[in-house]
Amino acid sequence: MPERGLVSDSVDDAGQRARYWPIPVLRAVPAAVVALVITFSSNHAAGYGLLLFGGYAVVEGLVLVLAGASRLTVDPRSRRTTLVQAVVTLLAAVAAFAGNGLGLPAFIAVVVAWAVLTGALELTQGLRARGRSPFARDWTTIGGLTVLLALAFLVTPPDYSQQLGGVEQVTGTLDASIVLVGLLGAYLAIAAVFHVIAGLSHKWGTATPAAAPDGAPHA
Repeated sequence: MPERGLVSDSVDDAGQRARYWPIPVLRAVPAAVVALVITFSSNHAAGYGLLLFGGYAVVEGLVLVLAGASRLTVDPRSRRTTLVQAVVTLLAAVAAFAGNGLGLPAFIAVVVAWAVLTGALELTQGLRARGRSPFARDWTTIGGLTVLLALAFLVTPPDYSQQLGGVEQVTGTLDASIVLVGLLGAYLAIAAVFHVIAGLSHKWGTATPAAAPDGAPHA
């Protein structure tokens, strides 16, 4: 016979999952769209990357506002962190659109600043919520992945340039802009897949078997 406290915790956990599961799925949408655009576009200029990132950040920020305002009501600390993350993301979108004509330095600065701040916020949120929130692992994973994006941008030399040819049988130049826009696309693709899996896992995990009455036989 299950203890009443465990049954109550299980029902509360299911309720949180039922409220929150659409958020990861919604976060996956802009990430997947921008990742696909980057993958199938021949334009990997820094200005184009800023526009794409800005579009992604607008939708991501609005989804995070929704999450903090209406889906994390039972977890005030995570709610506040999510809303701060939303504000940072929306400000990054504004900076991306404003800096569109400033080239590669602006692209690096905007993406790195956003990734460091939001990645640290989400990673800390996940670590802090371990053992008390069903979403702790999701936040920790995405936060860590976002911090890694910032590190990848920082270790890529802005003046990197490599002539293509020879065994590749491709002509042209592989430069830092192409590499960094590609890294952004790869990050968004991975994040989109993870968000979809996380969201659907929470959706399918919302059903909780009914507790048997005291004294009732169990199968």
